Amino acid sequence: MENSSGPYRKKIDEMSDLMKDMLNLTKDLQLDFSNTQIAFADRSDKELNKTAWLFGLLNHQWLVGIGSKIGLAAIKLHLPFVQGAIKNTIFEQFCGGTTLLEAQKTIDRLQRSNIKTILDYGAEAKEDESELNHTMNENLRSIEFASKQSFVPIISTKLSGLGRFELLESVQAGVAFTEETKSEYKSILRRLDAICHAASTKGMSVFIDAEESWIQDTVDHLAEMMMKRYNTERAVVYTTCQMYRHDRLQYLYELYERAQKEGYLLGVKLVRGAYMEKERDRAEEMGYSSPIHATKEATDEAYNTALRFCINHHDKIASCNASHNTDSALLQAKLMVERNIPRNHPNLMFCQLYGMSDTLTFNLAAAGFNAAKYVVYGSVREVVPYLIRRAQENTSVTGDMSREYRLVADEIKRRGLKM
Repeated sequence: MENSSGPYRKKIDEMSDLMKDMLNLTKDLQLDFSNTQIAFADRSDKELNKTAWLFGLLNHQWLVGIGSKIGLAAIKLHLPFVQGAIKNTIFEQFCGGTTLLEAQKTIDRLQRSNIKTILDYGAEAKEDESELNHTMNENLRSIEFASKQSFVPIISTKLSGLGRFELLESVQAGVAFTEETKSEYKSILRRLDAICHAASTKGMSVFIDAEESWIQDTVDHLAEMMMKRYNTERAVVYTTCQMYRHDRLQYLYELYERAQKEGYLLGVKLVRGAYMEKERDRAEEMGYSSPIHATKEATDEAYNTALRFCINHHDKIASCNASHNTDSALLQAKLMVERNIPRNHPNLMFCQLYGMSDTLTFNLAAAGFNAAKYVVYGSVREVVPYLIRRAQENTSVTGDMSREYRLVADEIKRRGLKM
């Protein structure tokens, strides 16, 4: 080290201070995200070993790449043995069940750890009217099902499951309606309104997921329309902000101002984002500036700034911190405790995907925070695109253990088991 008083020394001092702050924060909050005993308390030794085996496979990038292509092709060819293999491995890890009744076991299991369930029917990118209506009806069934359960307060839906993607894209691009597309667009409104109305009357809420930037303006418009209609007394409808987009922080501020002016409670789910490579590739291909922050640090800063804003206005914004980032989870927990906001405040929620980041969800719930799992359900065929994304997220590019694999391995070691 060249100079103990130079930039290197300063960096080490900053890291040392951060570690001290983390230790003090953990003690004050009674919250330890390294506690795998709590995170995997509901898993038997056999289940834990199976999870380790699965994440071990997912840790190989080449295997996930080949498996994704073969899996998609086999599902399209209706090969039954492939569906069975998927259902007993990756589906079992990341999905709650093929039907609502199957998902009940997952809901009950989470409830025993004081964790809520956010139900999501996993169908994506539907095209014809019968498929789109089926998705709407399944959403309505999930609302009816969830309304009878105290630990399922919210369902999630995608606009691309309620209307043709190409239509949503053409609306955003300003393409003039024909009589046919005008009728189609009205059908999207009808489907979305039916879901939000059912949620309103049943005491439920609805997350409207964010999607690709080239349809997101259309999604935003429809989400705002539903919030204005149904969020007069409580947050029935939540929109979603993907904070890896460099325009989303300003959008959040403007959205809040509109909600205040028009007299409704803002509902916001914060995520970092799910389509980074797709967004950047399209921007490069079509010759426009990427909507994504140039660095991860910029995304993190935008996300945490948005988080602070929502917490500062939690009386007028119902928010969900839907992140797998430990620092963001700690930030919200810290701010809530410092400001004496009840840990189970209904306007401040944490949420992670089922099958991932159990050290966050289970430890937050054990510490009394309002924590939930995002539980996807549906037939194996319908959820394969979702499962491929989960597999790719848990693949190690560097050859090191992925985070999920490492945490499971830590718990296996703590139990004195062999991998």
